[in-house]
Amino acid sequence: MSRQNRYKRKSRVLKLTAALLAVSAAVIGYFVYQYQAGISMAEPVEQQEYEFHGEKSLDNKINVLLLGVDARPDEGKSRTDSIMVAQYDPKEGTAKLISIMRDIYTEIPGYKNYKINTAFYLGGPELLRETLKDDFDLDIEYYALIDFTGFEKMVDALAPDGIEMDVEKKMSANIGVSLEPGLQRLNGKELLGYARFRKDAEADFGRVRRQQQVINALKDEFLSVSGVVKLPKLIGTAQPYIQTNLQGAELLAIMKDVAMHRPDKVETLTIPIQNSYTDVRYEGVGLALDIDFETNKEAIRSFLEGDSRKSGIDASSGQID
Repeated sequence: MSRQNRYKRKSRVLKLTAALLAVSAAVIGYFVYQYQAGISMAEPVEQQEYEFHGEKSLDNKINVLLLGVDARPDEGKSRTDSIMVAQYDPKEGTAKLISIMRDIYTEIPGYKNYKINTAFYLGGPELLRETLKDDFDLDIEYYALIDFTGFEKMVDALAPDGIEMDVEKKMSANIGVSLEPGLQRLNGKELLGYARFRKDAEADFGRVRRQQQVINALKDEFLSVSGVVKLPKLIGTAQPYIQTNLQGAELLAIMKDVAMHRPDKVETLTIPIQNSYTDVRYEGVGLALDIDFETNKEAIRSFLEGDSRKSGIDASSGQID
C-alpha cells in the first residue's frame, strides 16, 4: 500500500472516529438534558426504607413484584391498591403479568389471617413477598412501588397527548374524574381513574381487567419509537415516585433488553381463577375471597411455564375453560 493510500485510509478512520465521538456526545447530552427535564417535572417525595430479601428464579427469568400504592399522609402508612407479579424472559423475549386480587383471605406469616394486601401494610413488600411465596410458591427477586401521583406524571411524560383507550361505560364513582364511553385519549389522571374504577357488577375483577388493559397500552407506547426517545425524560420524571431494589445498571440492562426484543404482547392471568373461590365475610375483615390455593398455585405454575392450555387456563383472562 502506497504512502498516499495509507494517509487517505488513516484520514478516513480519524474522520469516522470523530463522527462517532460527536454522535456519542450528542446522545449523552440529549439523555442528560431530557433526564434533567424529567426531574424538573417531579416534586421531592419522602420515601420509606424497605427491606426485601428477593429470591432469584431457578430458570433465570426476571420476576418483579409491582405494587400500586395509595399513599395517604393522614394515615401514616400506604395501602396497596394493586398487586401484580411481572415476569420477563430474556431468552425468549416474552412478558407475563399475574394480577393478585387484593381481597384474597390468607395467613400472613407472623400474624393471623387477613386480606392479602394487609401484608404490605403490616410489613412492607418483604412480608408480601413471603406471603406470596407461601401461598403460590412464587420466587420474586425485585419489587417496585409507585404511588398514584407518580403514575400520572409518568403517563403524561410518556404520552403528552394521552393513551388511547376504549372506555366501556360512564365512570366517575370514587376515581376523581368523570369518563364518558368511547374511544379516546386519556391523560395520566384519567387513565389512573379508568384503571381504578370498580363500581359496577364486575367489582374488583373488572378493575383488575382494566389494569391489565392499561399495562398493555403503556407497553405499546413505551416500545414505540417515540416512547424510546422519551425514555430519559420518563426515568427522570418517575424517579422520585418509584421505590425499588432494582439498581440503576440492572434496570437499564432490563429496559434495553426489552426495547431490543419488544414482546408482542403481555400475557395476563388473574388470581384467583374462575371457579376456584367463594365470596365470604369475616368479622373485622369484611368481604373477602376464600380461594383454593392448590388450584391457583398450579394455574400460576402452568402459566409461567407456558403450558396453560394443558391446565385449561385462558392466559389472557385467567379463566378456566
